[in-house]
Amino acid sequence: MSWMIALTAVLNISAADPFHLTLRTRTLEGTAKERAEEWDPAATAVIVCDMWDLHHCLNAVRRETEMAPRVNEFLVKCRDKGVLIIHAPSSCMTPYVGTPARKRAQSAPKAANLPNGIDGWCKSIPTEEKLKYPIDQTDGGEDDDPVEHAAWAAELKAKGLNPRAPWTRQIDVLKIDQERDAISDSGVEIWNLLEERKIRNVALVGVHVNMCVAGRPFGLRQLSKNGKNAVLVRDLTDSMYNPARAPMVSHQEGTRLFIEHLEKVVCPTVTSDQVLGGKPFAFKPVTGKD
Repeated sequence: MSWMIALTAVLNISAADPFHLTLRTRTLEGTAKERAEEWDPAATAVIVCDMWDLHHCLNAVRRETEMAPRVNEFLVKCRDKGVLIIHAPSSCMTPYVGTPARKRAQSAPKAANLPNGIDGWCKSIPTEEKLKYPIDQTDGGEDDDPVEHAAWAAELKAKGLNPRAPWTRQIDVLKIDQERDAISDSGVEIWNLLEERKIRNVALVGVHVNMCVAGRPFGLRQLSKNGKNAVLVRDLTDSMYNPARAPMVSHQEGTRLFIEHLEKVVCPTVTSDQVLGGKPFAFKPVTGKD
């Protein structure tokens, strides 16, 4: 009987109703345009980018902690419909060595169409040259109060962590299903996984949208320029942007401006309520500056 139960589960996943999504893009002038798409869950993956346990920016930790429960709800719903969930906490593979989810990523056969440069960062793509970069992130984007930031760095150092790179693993709020998910921070491994499973549609959640989410080897630029139907889940992300830098707007407005930049020249965006129902996620003010 066990094989019949397993077969029934497989059939249920393969027959899952498609996602009905509204993808938003923009013209170069900024006018929003929407289009409807149906995504087959079996041909879809969600990549969780750098949702680390810790960060050198205290406000980034606060915002991630606030967003993480909603991200986990999104992952659960997608997983239950048959979507492949790929956890990608960069530079944090050691805690997952030998686990089924890590081995699943490592064992995917080398893709015949492995893109050149998929193992490296992508800081821009040709379409971005048409526009001025929307925010100044040259200071690293930290928006902490200086006194709080110094105390936070001292706390991290006292724990034996590098205050500039304290992350050790993915935040525990995000549950990993070792029987179905994959774990990797490698552009090559993730591309191999996508090709092995004939996955065309890829949604990214996580942080930070103007850095890792856009630029990692598995990020939006690499996926989009190499032919995947990639989207950003725009309410399940955050930016590294300091309101003291140009264009001197609030942190959340800086995030919004960069998302608009992506919609113009990199990829479309969607919102989590299109999968979960209700309303899109929105941050509460956390710094007192917004």
